[in-house]
Amino acid sequence: MRVLAIDTSNLVLSVAVVEEERVLAEMTTNQQKNHSVHMMDCVSELLDATNTSPEELSGIGVANGPGSYTGVRIGVASAKSIAWSLGLPIIGVSSLQTIAMNALGFPGLIVPLFDARRGQVYSGCFKAQDMQVAHVHEKERIILLQEWLPLLRDQASGEPILFLGEDVRMHRQTIEQVLGEQARFATPAFNHPRAAHIGYLAMRQLQESGNVHELVPEYLQLAEAEAKWMAQKQEGSVKE
Repeated sequence: MRVLAIDTSNLVLSVAVVEEERVLAEMTTNQQKNHSVHMMDCVSELLDATNTSPEELSGIGVANGPGSYTGVRIGVASAKSIAWSLGLPIIGVSSLQTIAMNALGFPGLIVPLFDARRGQVYSGCFKAQDMQVAHVHEKERIILLQEWLPLLRDQASGEPILFLGEDVRMHRQTIEQVLGEQARFATPAFNHPRAAHIGYLAMRQLQESGNVHELVPEYLQLAEAEAKWMAQKQEGSVKE
Protein backbone atom coordinates (compact mmCIF):
# COMPACT_ATOMS: atom_id res chain seq x y z
CA MET A 1 0.00 0.00 0.00
CA ARG A 2 1.39 3.37 -1.03
CA VAL A 3 -0.05 6.75 -0.01
CA LEU A 4 0.62 10.28 -1.22
CA ALA A 5 0.43 12.83 1.62
CA ILE A 6 0.18 16.62 1.37
CA ASP A 7 0.25 19.50 3.85
CA THR A 8 -0.11 23.14 2.83
CA SER A 9 -2.23 24.18 5.80
CA ASN A 10 0.31 26.62 7.24
CA LEU A 11 3.63 28.22 6.25
CA VAL A 12 5.29 24.83 5.89
CA LEU A 13 4.86 22.87 2.66
CA SER A 14 5.32 19.13 3.11
CA VAL A 15 4.75 16.26 0.68
CA ALA A 16 5.54 12.57 1.17
CA VAL A 17 5.11 9.14 -0.37
CA VAL A 18 4.83 6.42 2.28
CA GLU A 19 4.28 2.69 2.57
CA GLU A 20 3.14 0.73 5.64
CA GLU A 21 6.64 0.38 7.07
CA ARG A 22 8.69 2.92 5.10
CA VAL A 23 8.82 6.57 4.22
CA LEU A 24 9.86 6.38 0.59
CA ALA A 25 10.39 10.11 0.16
CA GLU A 26 9.51 13.35 1.90
CA MET A 27 10.03 17.01 1.05
CA THR A 28 9.45 19.76 3.62
CA THR A 29 10.16 23.48 3.21
CA ASN A 30 9.54 26.44 5.47
CA GLN A 31 10.33 29.25 3.07
CA GLN A 32 6.86 30.84 3.07
CA LYS A 33 6.61 30.46 -0.70
CA ASN A 34 3.43 30.22 -2.72
CA HIS A 35 2.12 26.72 -2.06
CA SER A 36 -0.26 26.85 -5.01
CA VAL A 37 2.73 27.29 -7.33
CA HIS A 38 5.13 24.76 -5.83
CA MET A 39 2.96 21.96 -4.42
CA MET A 40 2.25 20.05 -7.64
CA ASP A 41 5.90 20.28 -8.66
CA CYS A 42 6.82 18.68 -5.33
CA VAL A 43 4.26 15.92 -5.86
CA SER A 44 5.57 15.20 -9.35
CA GLU A 45 9.18 15.20 -8.16
CA LEU A 46 8.51 12.74 -5.33
CA LEU A 47 6.49 10.39 -7.51
CA ASP A 48 9.34 10.36 -10.02
CA ALA A 49 11.96 9.92 -7.31
CA THR A 50 10.15 6.89 -5.88
CA ASN A 51 9.24 5.45 -9.29
CA THR A 52 5.60 5.63 -8.27
CA SER A 53 3.03 5.68 -11.02
CA PRO A 54 -0.39 7.15 -10.18
CA GLU A 55 -1.88 3.66 -10.56
CA GLU A 56 0.30 2.41 -7.69
CA LEU A 57 -1.20 4.81 -5.17
CA SER A 58 -3.73 3.38 -2.71
CA GLY A 59 -4.97 6.72 -1.42
CA ILE A 60 -4.36 10.36 -0.63
CA GLY A 61 -3.86 11.95 2.78
CA VAL A 62 -4.15 15.69 3.26
CA ALA A 63 -3.98 18.13 6.17
CA ASN A 64 -7.47 19.64 6.30
CA GLY A 65 -6.94 22.25 9.00
CA PRO A 66 -7.02 24.20 11.10
CA GLY A 67 -4.56 26.70 9.77
CA SER A 68 -4.29 29.35 7.09
CA TYR A 69 -7.59 29.62 5.21
CA THR A 70 -5.81 29.90 1.89
CA GLY A 71 -3.29 27.20 2.71
CA VAL A 72 -5.93 24.71 3.84
CA ARG A 73 -8.03 25.36 0.74
CA ILE A 74 -5.06 24.84 -1.58
CA GLY A 75 -4.14 21.50 -0.03
CA VAL A 76 -7.67 20.12 0.24
CA ALA A 77 -8.72 21.25 -3.25
CA SER A 78 -5.56 19.86 -4.86
CA ALA A 79 -5.75 16.55 -2.99
CA LYS A 80 -9.43 16.13 -3.89
CA SER A 81 -8.67 16.80 -7.56
CA ILE A 82 -5.92 14.16 -7.55
CA ALA A 83 -8.10 11.64 -5.71
CA TRP A 84 -11.10 12.24 -7.98
CA SER A 85 -9.09 11.99 -11.20
CA LEU A 86 -7.45 8.72 -10.08
CA GLY A 87 -10.51 7.25 -8.37
CA LEU A 88 -8.66 7.04 -5.04
CA PRO A 89 -9.92 7.30 -1.46
CA ILE A 90 -8.93 10.46 0.40
CA ILE A 91 -8.52 11.06 4.11
CA GLY A 92 -8.38 14.42 5.83
CA VAL A 93 -5.97 14.58 8.76
CA SER A 94 -5.88 17.24 11.47
CA SER A 95 -3.03 19.71 11.05
CA LEU A 96 -2.68 19.80 14.84
CA GLN A 97 -2.57 16.02 15.21
CA THR A 98 0.11 15.93 12.51
CA ILE A 99 2.42 18.06 14.64
CA ALA A 100 1.52 16.11 17.80
CA MET A 101 2.84 12.99 16.06
CA ASN A 102 6.33 14.51 16.33
CA ALA A 103 6.27 13.80 20.06
CA LEU A 104 5.19 10.16 20.27
CA GLY A 105 7.81 9.46 22.94
CA PHE A 106 6.68 12.25 25.27
CA PRO A 107 5.10 10.97 28.53
CA GLY A 108 2.80 13.90 29.29
CA LEU A 109 0.29 16.03 27.41
CA ILE A 110 1.17 17.14 23.87
CA VAL A 111 -0.27 20.52 22.89
CA PRO A 112 0.29 21.78 19.33
CA LEU A 113 -0.94 25.28 18.62
CA PHE A 114 -1.22 27.86 15.85
CA ASP A 115 -1.70 31.56 16.44
CA ALA A 116 -5.23 32.74 15.60
CA ARG A 117 -4.71 36.44 16.39
CA ARG A 118 -6.36 38.59 19.04
CA GLY A 119 -4.90 36.45 21.82
CA GLN A 120 -6.49 33.29 20.44
CA VAL A 121 -4.91 30.01 19.34
CA TYR A 122 -6.00 26.97 17.39
CA SER A 123 -5.08 24.11 19.64
CA GLY A 124 -5.87 20.65 20.93
CA CYS A 125 -4.45 18.26 23.49
CA PHE A 126 -3.06 14.81 22.67
CA LYS A 127 -1.46 11.86 24.40
CA ALA A 128 0.93 9.43 22.76
CA GLN A 129 0.18 5.72 22.76
CA ASP A 130 2.75 2.97 22.19
CA MET A 131 4.90 5.15 19.92
CA GLN A 132 2.22 4.67 17.26
CA VAL A 133 -0.30 7.50 17.34
CA ALA A 134 -1.15 10.72 19.18
CA HIS A 135 -4.72 10.31 20.42
CA VAL A 136 -7.04 13.23 21.11
CA HIS A 137 -7.21 13.98 24.84
CA GLU A 138 -9.01 17.32 24.57
CA LYS A 139 -10.82 18.23 21.35
CA GLU A 140 -9.44 20.83 18.99
CA ARG A 141 -10.76 24.36 19.34
CA ILE A 142 -10.09 28.03 18.84
CA ILE A 143 -9.72 29.61 22.27
CA LEU A 144 -8.08 32.48 24.11
CA LEU A 145 -4.68 31.30 25.25
CA GLN A 146 -5.30 32.75 28.70
CA GLU A 147 -8.37 30.48 29.00
CA TRP A 148 -6.68 27.42 27.47
CA LEU A 149 -3.65 27.27 29.74
CA PRO A 150 -5.56 26.82 33.04
CA LEU A 151 -7.66 24.09 31.41
CA LEU A 152 -4.52 22.28 30.37
CA ARG A 153 -3.05 22.61 33.86
CA ASP A 154 -6.16 20.97 35.30
CA GLN A 155 -6.05 18.17 32.73
CA ALA A 156 -2.37 17.48 33.28
CA SER A 157 -2.66 16.75 37.02
CA GLY A 158 1.00 17.59 37.49
CA GLU A 159 2.23 15.94 34.28
CA PRO A 160 4.55 17.91 31.98
CA ILE A 161 2.92 19.68 29.03
CA LEU A 162 4.82 19.87 25.75
CA PHE A 163 3.95 22.76 23.42
CA LEU A 164 4.66 22.33 19.72
CA GLY A 165 4.30 24.47 16.62
CA GLU A 166 6.02 27.27 14.79
CA ASP A 167 3.88 29.86 16.62
CA VAL A 168 4.76 28.67 20.13
CA ARG A 169 7.65 31.15 20.22
CA MET A 170 5.10 33.99 19.97
CA HIS A 171 3.37 32.82 23.14
CA ARG A 172 6.19 31.22 25.12
CA GLN A 173 6.41 33.97 27.72
CA THR A 174 2.69 33.74 28.50
CA ILE A 175 2.84 29.94 28.67
CA GLU A 176 5.77 30.04 31.08
CA GLN A 177 4.08 32.64 33.28
CA VAL A 178 1.00 30.46 33.72
CA LEU A 179 2.51 26.96 33.80
CA GLY A 180 6.07 27.53 35.00
CA GLU A 181 8.28 24.43 34.91
CA GLN A 182 5.32 22.27 33.93
CA ALA A 183 5.60 23.70 30.40
CA ARG A 184 8.09 22.03 28.06
CA PHE A 185 9.33 23.16 24.66
CA ALA A 186 10.97 21.22 21.85
CA THR A 187 13.78 22.14 19.49
CA PRO A 188 12.66 23.83 16.22
CA ALA A 189 12.74 20.62 14.15
CA PHE A 190 9.85 19.21 16.20
CA ASN A 191 7.62 22.21 15.49
CA HIS A 192 7.10 21.52 11.78
CA PRO A 193 4.42 19.20 10.39
CA ARG A 194 5.62 16.20 8.43
CA ALA A 195 3.61 14.83 5.54
CA ALA A 196 4.94 11.37 6.41
CA HIS A 197 2.83 11.48 9.58
CA ILE A 198 -0.21 12.45 7.51
CA GLY A 199 0.41 9.50 5.22
CA TYR A 200 0.66 7.11 8.15
CA LEU A 201 -2.52 8.42 9.82
CA ALA A 202 -4.38 8.37 6.51
CA MET A 203 -3.31 4.80 5.82
CA ARG A 204 -4.93 3.68 9.08
CA GLN A 205 -8.26 5.14 7.92
CA LEU A 206 -8.43 4.44 4.19
CA GLN A 207 -11.15 1.86 4.63
CA GLU A 208 -13.31 4.49 6.33
CA SER A 209 -13.04 7.10 3.57
CA GLY A 210 -16.23 8.46 2.07
CA ASN A 211 -17.04 10.21 -1.18
CA VAL A 212 -14.19 12.46 -2.25
CA HIS A 213 -16.56 15.44 -2.44
CA GLU A 214 -17.51 15.03 1.23
CA LEU A 215 -14.09 16.08 2.47
CA VAL A 216 -14.15 19.70 3.63
CA PRO A 217 -11.65 21.92 5.45
CA GLU A 218 -11.82 22.10 9.25
CA TYR A 219 -11.27 25.78 9.96
CA LEU A 220 -12.68 25.68 13.53
CA GLN A 221 -14.17 29.10 12.80
CA LEU A 222 -15.59 31.09 9.92
CA ALA A 223 -13.36 33.39 7.93
CA GLU A 224 -13.75 37.01 9.05
CA ALA A 225 -15.66 37.97 5.91
CA GLU A 226 -18.01 35.01 6.33
CA ALA A 227 -18.59 35.84 9.99
CA LYS A 228 -19.50 39.44 9.12
CA TRP A 229 -21.84 38.26 6.37
CA MET A 230 -23.58 35.85 8.75
CA ALA A 231 -23.96 38.60 11.37
CA GLN A 232 -25.45 40.97 8.80
CA LYS A 233 -27.79 38.25 7.58
CA GLN A 234 -29.05 37.63 11.11
CA GLU A 235 -29.65 41.35 11.51
CA GLY A 236 -31.63 41.37 8.26
CA SER A 237 -29.29 43.74 6.44
CA VAL A 238 -28.30 41.22 3.78
CA LYS A 239 -30.76 40.39 1.03
CA GLU A 240 -31.03 36.80 -0.22
